[in-house]
Amino acid sequence: MDAGDALRRIAFLLERSQAATYRVKAFRTAADSVGAMDASEVAERVAQGSLERVRGIGPKTAKVIREAVEGATPAYLEALEEEASAPLTRGGDTLLAALRGDCHMHSDWSDGGSPIAEMGRTAIELGHEWAVLTDHSPRLTVANGLSTERLLDQLSVVAELNERWAPFRLLTGIECDILDDGSLDQDPEVLERLDVVVVSVHSKLRMDAAAMTRRMLAAVRNPHADVLGHCTGRLLGGKKRPQSEFDADRVFAACAEAGTAVEINCRPERLDPPRDLLRQAVASGALLSIDTDAHAPGQLDWQLYGCARAEECGVPVERVITSWPVERLLHWTTEKNIG
Repeated sequence: MDAGDALRRIAFLLERSQAATYRVKAFRTAADSVGAMDASEVAERVAQGSLERVRGIGPKTAKVIREAVEGATPAYLEALEEEASAPLTRGGDTLLAALRGDCHMHSDWSDGGSPIAEMGRTAIELGHEWAVLTDHSPRLTVANGLSTERLLDQLSVVAELNERWAPFRLLTGIECDILDDGSLDQDPEVLERLDVVVVSVHSKLRMDAAAMTRRMLAAVRNPHADVLGHCTGRLLGGKKRPQSEFDADRVFAACAEAGTAVEINCRPERLDPPRDLLRQAVASGALLSIDTDAHAPGQLDWQLYGCARAEECGVPVERVITSWPVERLLHWTTEKNIG
């Protein structure tokens, strides 16, 4: 086994299991360090016991490298693979098998932890036919949101990768902030150039219900809005945050009328919308999008969380846009913008 591949696989499995970021970073850093050496240098350092003198390689990562170079599957990787053989959650398998893509993921261009190419390669390895790169918009400075100029530069990077990755398609996109008045945090001319636009509230999440409803209605009715991201903004677990208050019936009805999909956010600390609101979204007739909101490669494997909740709440697969072939998805977004 290639030592770099073993280290990256360990990092993926740690991300998938929600391990601490510093642990994941140690293995990705070591993989980069190994990649900077040729095979003969790695073998020589293994023989001399000098791996740990290389910047970015510590005792645990050195052990993985030694075992891989010596022809064995590293013991730590074996243990993680054994843990990963159990499903992340119960249910959702049938719907997961129908999915073809993911409309929401981030790279290190904004607040993600990995380069665009690594996120795309991981999506390919997971069997996706397509995925949408949705780094943040400029107003979200805490997440290093992309200025118009940076976003346009990103389009060129994506085009170059797609030349090498066919038939897989990395689609251009953005997670665009919904501003206080419901307008979107990017120039309309730029949004028109993107394949998919996810719109999300990230600020003033505690505004009163009437104002939040008006804000969200304006956003989902915007012709450039394709997906309403993590609609309540809630956070579970250690960093709890209550859900925003808004008239869900009106917002979901507007989504159904405008053709804007409601996101089923798969992040374990979000699982947004809650079950009661998800059932309301289903009853409204709105389209839905099962997305990971991944900020690291291992998190792209979190779609099962959303699929399990979707099956539990009676989401029809034909209304899940992440189950569509890429041609149908792009036809839908194009027609929406024209309409």
